[in-house]
Amino acid sequence: MEDNFAYLFAAYTIIWAVVFGYVLSLSRRASQLRRELESLKRSLEERNS
Repeated sequence: MEDNFAYLFAAYTIIWAVVFGYVLSLSRRASQLRRELESLKRSLEERNS
């Protein structure tokens, strides 16, 4: 019975690590897109000025 809890704990730990990694990846992508969008806005403002 105790072995089952160890496997359950390991499974939850792995799942949470994967979820955390995915959220971190999404955060980095969003940050990169934000920077690219600001760069494009600046380029358009310079072109229109």
